[in-house]
Amino acid sequence: MRIILLTILFSISLDLFAQEEEETIAWINQKALKIEDADPDTELVIFKDNVPLKFAEARIFGFGEASHHGKEFFDIKAKFFKYLVKNQDVKAFIMEEAYQTEAAVNEWISGGKGDIIEIIVNFTLAPWQCLEVVDLLKWIREYNLSRPNKEQIRFYGMDIQSGNDIHLEVRDFVSTHKIPVSEELLATADSCSTVGYSETPDWAGNQIPRLKEIEQIIVDFQTNSGKSSNQEFTSIIRSLNYLIKHTTYLENRKSEVRDLKMFENVKWLVDNEINNGKAFIWAHNDHVNNLTFNYYGMPWVNLGRHLKEHYKRDYYSVGFDFGVGTLPGAVIKKNKPIYWESHTLTKPFRKTYAETLIKASNDIYFVDMKEAVNSDPTNFFDTENRQLGLGGPGYNPKKKYLITKKFSEMFDGIIFVKRISVPNYNLDND
Repeated sequence: MRIILLTILFSISLDLFAQEEEETIAWINQKALKIEDADPDTELVIFKDNVPLKFAEARIFGFGEASHHGKEFFDIKAKFFKYLVKNQDVKAFIMEEAYQTEAAVNEWISGGKGDIIEIIVNFTLAPWQCLEVVDLLKWIREYNLSRPNKEQIRFYGMDIQSGNDIHLEVRDFVSTHKIPVSEELLATADSCSTVGYSETPDWAGNQIPRLKEIEQIIVDFQTNSGKSSNQEFTSIIRSLNYLIKHTTYLENRKSEVRDLKMFENVKWLVDNEINNGKAFIWAHNDHVNNLTFNYYGMPWVNLGRHLKEHYKRDYYSVGFDFGVGTLPGAVIKKNKPIYWESHTLTKPFRKTYAETLIKASNDIYFVDMKEAVNSDPTNFFDTENRQLGLGGPGYNPKKKYLITKKFSEMFDGIIFVKRISVPNYNLDND
């Protein structure tokens, strides 16, 4: 009798779940904004005619990705960046990339010299070394060529994982302007720029006061020489600040520190560099969402939370999710070179958002979380569920990063893509 009763209750539960899921899918089909395709060069026609109010009023946009290796994520982000440039006057493109890449990119996208492929291969994050990013930078260059300097799009790197070459910039600046910085202090800058992650925390902590001493000497020299508004001095101080942040990251080796420093960099850019205070941020879901960095299961305060707490409604975060597709993954074996394998995901994992989202009518669509919370009768987006999140190493079939979250708390908007593929990393084809 007990078995029969349990069977009946289980059957009722399944029926209720199926009915609720049907209601959720019906709501999505009615309220979600269809994105016509993943082509970065076509217009967002439906979205433009139905822009969510919070999106229209925001100034800073954080666009994530559920995987660092999703072609459709890259192309759709490029599509939205172009939309924001044309319709909301966004002219700052901030990337999860090193500050040191800025000069070469900005020279090129402003119509200057350089080879875009050589520039891209010098990016510090390998996922960006693909034709999808190359094509976006080509579009930016074409856009800039017909506009005066003050109306051009500028590229910025906010990440502080790399200190490479900053010491060379410091040495050159000090030598050119004959600033009295000792060789001992310059050697500190050398060490902080070139050291790897094997150094002890005590080492990194000891270097920071010396870097700040270099900064103070330059600031004093600038003040005494009457060059307070000189752009060269502003740039070198910014370089030193990045090096200090990089060294702080070496000392702690935590994503929470990295994200805090990325926030400080974004805030400085918005306050000092970007004329209208409007910016587009390209990074992973875990960096741009409104709460935490969840990769590897660590609930660290992230870039997006700092941005949301500081800028409030001026910051709008967009997360991505997907259903199926081809997922590359790094194979790491002791004493052997790293290589990549492709894995095919034929259906979403159970008990994930994607398991339901893939059943909606459109292949790609946008859901505004305020609209979802206010009008979805099933509270689907306001209920904890799981999402597959993939970072730099990609997909590991033996260790799936299924993070439990509430989409309504994590993001202001969600873009769902039914099928993703691998970006084009064959730069020789360009």
